[in-house]
Amino acid sequence: MSLVPPGGADSPSPRRAVSPLLEMRRPHCTLACDYCAAILEDKFKRSADMRNRGTSPLSASPRQSLTGEPPWTLPDDDRPDFSALKENIQRINKDCETSTRLDMLLTQVEQYANNLEALVEERTSDYLEEKRKCEELLYQLLPKSVASQLIMGQPVMAETYDQVTIYFSDIIGFTQLSAESTPLEVVDLLNDLYTSFDSIIENFDVYKVETIGDAYMVVSGLPMRNGNRHAAEIARMSLALLNAVRVKTVPHRPGERLLLRIGMHTGPCVAGVVGLKMPRYCLFGDTVNTASRMESHGEALKIHVSPKTKRFWICTTALNWNAEEKSL
Repeated sequence: MSLVPPGGADSPSPRRAVSPLLEMRRPHCTLACDYCAAILEDKFKRSADMRNRGTSPLSASPRQSLTGEPPWTLPDDDRPDFSALKENIQRINKDCETSTRLDMLLTQVEQYANNLEALVEERTSDYLEEKRKCEELLYQLLPKSVASQLIMGQPVMAETYDQVTIYFSDIIGFTQLSAESTPLEVVDLLNDLYTSFDSIIENFDVYKVETIGDAYMVVSGLPMRNGNRHAAEIARMSLALLNAVRVKTVPHRPGERLLLRIGMHTGPCVAGVVGLKMPRYCLFGDTVNTASRMESHGEALKIHVSPKTKRFWICTTALNWNAEEKSL
């Protein structure tokens, strides 16, 4: 025997199934007991009262009014079917769906904002890291005080220094060595030599001005003044460089040693930044020219010191040098 009515099930059927869920109560008890009978009798009485008033006990809440008018007040043929029930449910939940969509939209906007903040923070961190690298590179090309002025867009004025000590060195026979070597071999030679020099001079109060070919130029006493210690700093640095080059050989000529000659002089000079496209920190004055001549008139693996430089470092250091007089 079929349990489905000939005319099909109407809205009271789903009402009985859904009602306990919406009202958060247990289903009707089906046990034949006095307690259940009393409950059913009470419900029948209340249903009769509702029918007389034309209202539904489920009409107190929009979520409970799933089928519109109370089914028991309508003729059997006019009771809503399941399609009408579905439409009523969608109508009742319309506000809820809108709220849910708005919540979803706000959640998406919040997630986007959080992701954007994280992305901005990451990009800012990358920018600061690249900025730091650029500044470090600039500080290697120019004195830090000068580079800071250029970064801030300030003009760098030339400055006069009363006393500094300037160092020059070059390799004897470098022109002939270059002619007999390939360009790559020359580059490897100078790169190896100057990398060693650069690591050594970091231990002294000096500033590397430039390298031109095989010429290496260093100064002490600028851009940061250091009193009368500049001559002693250059002298100690010169000894360290000379000791380092004594054990070096030409990479592509293992049996051939490098012959370094060094010259230094003390006196006044002017320092300033020259150029805009590729700014250079340059030194000007007779002190520069004299130091260059001291180097060019020097001897292999020896340090050529001017009398003025000698007077300065004797007054500021306890080093006992084996010096001999030599006129230019």
